[in-house]
Amino acid sequence: MLEIGRYNTLVVQREVDFGLYLNPKADEVLLPSKYVPRNVRPGDTLRVFVYTDSEDRPVATTLNPKAVVGEVAYLRAKDTSPIGCFMDWGLEKDLLVPKNEQQGKMQAGRRYVVKVLLDPKTNRVYGSTRIARHCVKAGQELREGQQVSLMIIQFSKLGTLAVVDDQYLGMIYHSDTFEVLKIGRRRPGYIRKIRSDGKIDLTLKKPGPVSLSDSGRRIMEALQKADGFLPLHDKSSPGEITEHFQMSKKEFKRAIGGLYKKRLIEITNQGIRLVK
Repeated sequence: MLEIGRYNTLVVQREVDFGLYLNPKADEVLLPSKYVPRNVRPGDTLRVFVYTDSEDRPVATTLNPKAVVGEVAYLRAKDTSPIGCFMDWGLEKDLLVPKNEQQGKMQAGRRYVVKVLLDPKTNRVYGSTRIARHCVKAGQELREGQQVSLMIIQFSKLGTLAVVDDQYLGMIYHSDTFEVLKIGRRRPGYIRKIRSDGKIDLTLKKPGPVSLSDSGRRIMEALQKADGFLPLHDKSSPGEITEHFQMSKKEFKRAIGGLYKKRLIEITNQGIRLVK
């Protein structure tokens, strides 16, 4: 069965003047001539992306869209009309974001985070900037500490909102943000906590002992460069710690506590010092 809006691996059934028909007759789909690779013949297997044409008929292409159904992507708006906004997603037929699927008024030339979706009634592929509406709550399939793929979508007073693995919504709080994040950027992250309501707290660094080890190593390297002493300690302000180490005060205190237990540093009222 054809999967509309996704990649399909199909067998070439017959060749016609205007292209190739893939799949058995009852579920066939046309691959137009302009997308047919050289030296392909009936019986060969092709990996193609399947969507629908302007008459809602399934059609195949060997071009690669910037996202398939279920994924999010950072797309440029090409044109607007009374029915919606048309996005460049890498195919000849643009992706429509209907009016009722727009988070706010969209403008040609600007970029937006868009989720690619399928209307099961018409088999039409469409987009939405109302990302939260099309995300699901986190369940048992996720675990704390797990590495995930993040797409940055919005900034708020609490922190940065991101789509997790193209399916869930998560928050990176300001206290866990030590780099400049940009809308539309995709990067790895980690699940810090899964709340009872299905919401996800995220972190950009791997939580737990590995993160502390990395933090401790950075502190040790900074101490060595500073001739063994830094005027920072557990009473220093969060701003001072972030400026020097790009980590939260909580993480800093855990890290220097671990270094102290290993007798690598001394902690004084003036700062931290390497043990000679």
